[in-house]
Amino acid sequence: MTFAIKEINQRSDLLPQLKLGFHIRDSCYDIPASLKASLLLVNGHPERDSRAESVNKNESPESSDGSNLGCAAIQRTVSPVIIGGAASGVSMALLRSLGSFHIPLVSYFASCSCLSDQREFPTFMRTMPSDAFQVRALARLVSYFGWTWVGVIGLESDYARFAIQLFLQESVQYGVCAAYIHFYPVVLSQQALDELLDIIQMASSKVIINFCGESEMQSILREIRRRNITGLQWIASEAWSTAISLWEKFADLLTGTMGFAIRRADVIPGLKQHLTSLRPSHIRESAFLAELWEETFNCRLNGSVNNHSHRGDNYLDRLPCKGTENLNEVYSLYSDVTQLRVSYNVYKAVYLVAHALQDMSNCIVGQGPFLNGTCADSKNFQPWQLIHYMRRATFSVLGEKVNFDQNGDPIAYYDLLNWQRRPDGSLHLVKVGFYDASSPAGRSLVINDSVIQWPVGKQAPRSVCSDSCPPGSRIARRKGEPICCFDCVPCAEGEVSNKTDSLDCSRCSEDTWPNTARDLCIPKTIEFLSYVDVMGIVLCIISVLGAFISLSILAIFFTYKDTPLVRANNMELSFLLLVFLAVCFLVGLLFIGEPSDWLCRIRYPAFGISFALCISCLLAKTVVVLMAFRSTLPGSNHMKWFGPNQQRASVLLGTAVQGIICLIWLLISPPQANNNTDYHSATIIIECVTGSDVGFWCVLGYIGILACMCFLMAFLARKLPDNFNEAKFITFSMLIFFAVWITFIPVYVSTAGKYTVAVHIFAILASAFGLLFCIFAPKCYIMILKPEKNCKKNMMQR
Repeated sequence: MTFAIKEINQRSDLLPQLKLGFHIRDSCYDIPASLKASLLLVNGHPERDSRAESVNKNESPESSDGSNLGCAAIQRTVSPVIIGGAASGVSMALLRSLGSFHIPLVSYFASCSCLSDQREFPTFMRTMPSDAFQVRALARLVSYFGWTWVGVIGLESDYARFAIQLFLQESVQYGVCAAYIHFYPVVLSQQALDELLDIIQMASSKVIINFCGESEMQSILREIRRRNITGLQWIASEAWSTAISLWEKFADLLTGTMGFAIRRADVIPGLKQHLTSLRPSHIRESAFLAELWEETFNCRLNGSVNNHSHRGDNYLDRLPCKGTENLNEVYSLYSDVTQLRVSYNVYKAVYLVAHALQDMSNCIVGQGPFLNGTCADSKNFQPWQLIHYMRRATFSVLGEKVNFDQNGDPIAYYDLLNWQRRPDGSLHLVKVGFYDASSPAGRSLVINDSVIQWPVGKQAPRSVCSDSCPPGSRIARRKGEPICCFDCVPCAEGEVSNKTDSLDCSRCSEDTWPNTARDLCIPKTIEFLSYVDVMGIVLCIISVLGAFISLSILAIFFTYKDTPLVRANNMELSFLLLVFLAVCFLVGLLFIGEPSDWLCRIRYPAFGISFALCISCLLAKTVVVLMAFRSTLPGSNHMKWFGPNQQRASVLLGTAVQGIICLIWLLISPPQANNNTDYHSATIIIECVTGSDVGFWCVLGYIGILACMCFLMAFLARKLPDNFNEAKFITFSMLIFFAVWITFIPVYVSTAGKYTVAVHIFAILASAFGLLFCIFAPKCYIMILKPEKNCKKNMMQR
């Protein structure tokens, strides 16, 4: 991390106006210690601990002492972003504790898929792929080698629990079963080890997937050696797939181990020199580096802040360091840059923050992502503003393009490593394949079988519960065992067998379907919209209610037929329209119940003709309004050309055309009942098919033409200045009509079964209610609640 920050601060093309600083705290891989450290960071007191290292933005590592900070300095040390922690459990604890601060947390090694939940962890990002990708890769791996019977063990932790849960879900589609699933505690007592090893020894599976860390694996391998268990094929999770320190003591047990490791950087230029350039004069005040130096060279630095030893000896008995020690002359994991995997993730995490700050600096005022196009100040910003840019960051590091999905996870890429023994006995981690989550599903896993070294022999070990049955036999599942343990192959879908050891399966008839045991053909479920369905009952009630309301309004109009309001709004056409609307509501009832040929041939024409009657009445009413206003002009006699007889004729003519369309439809290719078994194999959907799609859409199209004509006429008459002008109400009712039927078309096409019928009824009821309430509700309101406005004087006001 310090190398990446130093590198960025020296670049002129990235953050030229800013310098990055840092505070380093030791989490001790412990949740309480991590919480304490993070709370000190976000509260602006990062140096209040002997095991802390700090460099402010405008300081160099050599000039920072982290002591005697005044109020202003403490204010500057508030951390707007935290890189860590390595463990999923630690990261979850930090996120839950720091949620109210909205501090972004970027992890370089936490892989639990649970951390992808942005509702629970909105400020979390990581440069480590989610376990959701790792388990997909593992499921593909075991399936590739035909290992359908595997042992799955893991540490008692969130990381292992979520990973194993995902693996079990993913492996089902590949026909892979778990021979056993076992979780063991973090502190492996002898009792816990005995319990685990007893399970491994008793199981027939020789392939074991282990979700744990390096230290737990050491304890397990030690006990395996004591019991002399051999021939196991280990599948390593990414947490220990590159733990080369295990090889020194357990090479014979780990030969042939395979596992996915996070992407490795071949080289990070300058990192080796940076790591080995440490000198005693530079590190005395850094607890981390002082501890590294003293443990590597087994000596004691003068003035060191380190106060303990990992070797078991007395720290104070060590000889003083000479000052001539050189990290280039010894091997240590610290200076080993051959496996830059986790280090590469840390490197990318620092660059993620840097590029987010660069994007923040490039923001143009007025075009920013925040309120009113504002931008954040890159030198004085809020943490939530930084996370906004981090989520959208796209950049390249060492030739690799880095971007993140909507959950803050990077696109997953894993190297498939094989642990191989060199002639001199040393470990060689050989890349034998890879998994690329961005590739198509069938090509995401690539393996080179020819270079793999196996634990025993030159072929992949077999790990299956049952051998494949010979052709012609059938599978009988063994009670209490997974589906991978069988005696025969199951019958195909739609087939049953009622004989023991039957060589073939007989197919069920079209109106029957196998039961759960597939030993009997039972009648298929019949589906249609009936009067006993909840949906059918609701639609039936609404239909009857709509008809009742229409007739009730008709009764009100008849009662007030001599009032100016009713007389001024073409009383005869209003009465006809209310009757036809009641018919439209009742037509919906024809769509409920078991379809039959005669019912299908009635429902569609009834639907088309009833709506043609309603729209024709509305069209006539609109023409009357236009004619009435033109006849008030001097010398005009338009109304004599559109009197009551002509109005009735126009309604009949508009309806007659629809009737002719329906008649032709019924004569050429009438609707009929049909048993549909294509949508769901176990269900027979009894439905009305239109017979001719052209006929059905002609009926709908003609209604649409009438509605367009009515809308156009009403739109032209909407501003005519009289209180009795109802053109604006007709205009609004037509808009609702169009909205309902335009929405109806895609929904009708995309649904099936009784839901198609329900959509059709809903469209009928919705459009009918739209016409009813838009046109007649205002008039009923005046007649019943505002009778003083129902007078000729009010009707004639302009």
